Amino acid sequence: MSDILIIGGGFAGVWSALGAARVLHLNGADRTVTLVAPGDDLVIRPRLYEANPQDMRVPLDDVLAPVGVRRVAATVTGVDTAARQVTAVGRDGAALTLPYGRLVLATGSALVRPDLPGAEHLFDVDTIEAATELDAHLHRLPDAPEPGRYTAVVAGAGFTGVEIATELVARLRAIAGPADIRVVLVERDTVIGPELGPGPRPAIEGALDELGVERRLGVEVAKLDAESVTLSDGTRIPARTVVWTAGVRASALTEHIPAGRDRLGRLRVDAALRVEGVPGVYASGDTAAAVAEDGEHVVTQSCQHALQLGRYAGHNVAADLLGLPAVGFAPDPYVTCLDLGGAGAVFTQGWDRTVAATGPTAKKRKKTINENWIYPPVHDRTEILRRADYRVSTRAGAAAS
Repeated sequence: MSDILIIGGGFAGVWSALGAARVLHLNGADRTVTLVAPGDDLVIRPRLYEANPQDMRVPLDDVLAPVGVRRVAATVTGVDTAARQVTAVGRDGAALTLPYGRLVLATGSALVRPDLPGAEHLFDVDTIEAATELDAHLHRLPDAPEPGRYTAVVAGAGFTGVEIATELVARLRAIAGPADIRVVLVERDTVIGPELGPGPRPAIEGALDELGVERRLGVEVAKLDAESVTLSDGTRIPARTVVWTAGVRASALTEHIPAGRDRLGRLRVDAALRVEGVPGVYASGDTAAAVAEDGEHVVTQSCQHALQLGRYAGHNVAADLLGLPAVGFAPDPYVTCLDLGGAGAVFTQGWDRTVAATGPTAKKRKKTINENWIYPPVHDRTEILRRADYRVSTRAGAAAS
């Protein structure tokens, strides 16, 4: 039996494991922490809109092994909270039963793919496999026939949609050479980035204009095939590339936990990230409907909050095991930094997303986030445990390393 079992090898799962290991280390407790996930790597998911997505990974063992976290490479198929055990399937196909003393569910979220004619032709950047498939497809475009060879349609003008649309301009140009390219951003709302609010919208629209990204607002993708996409107003756009970014939902494993969930499928948790009404179970990252620092907003399904939720969940699950007091979740003040490709970026502060920086200044910050802050330390036990402290700001902790 594992004293603490963590399901999920993303940011929330990894930092939950490290946070728990830190508490056990500080208290000299000889208890086991096990992380179960199907892959061998921590995927740097916020970077999957960039070129060369296959490189956006860090070996899990380089992060977990130095602090004594055991790893099981398996896919979890069920959670029995009454029996306190998890069922899984190993890579060899063998059925596994993993008993636990305490559990952290940190299995993230997944893109909700649409049920529409031709959906099998859609690409996405939700997983490293999907992003790599898109990248390979883009590099095959020179051999594709016209029309629409270098036309890409992006469905959904939210955070991910804007980032991939603006980045695709440079990626397509690098592949197409002197040939014309076209990027079309489709949004069923009447504005770009409806959930981002009005604050950053002028900067986003200015970037789209600068890069030549077309917008089709108030419509949605109705159907597609290998050669074109048809919108709900009947417009047909010849395009060899259609990227779906609209809508995510918490991992289906949340449905195995007998507790309340929000509209995104996230488990309702208390201030210590304990799943309400289910003893011994915690939720972290995109599976947790945790209240943010202002006491009013629920955190976003984002890397920013996953990193912090992981540290708090790890601390509290280990504290619970050892009979120590829990700490209330109190994340860093909310910010966003949206990449706008060759047009820079836009950095905002607060839940109303007040613009604090744009252009090259914001772009420099975005590069620091993507290439430094969100990466965990590797091989260095002391630094890993230091960064696992819930009191260490994500930004300050990374900058100091």
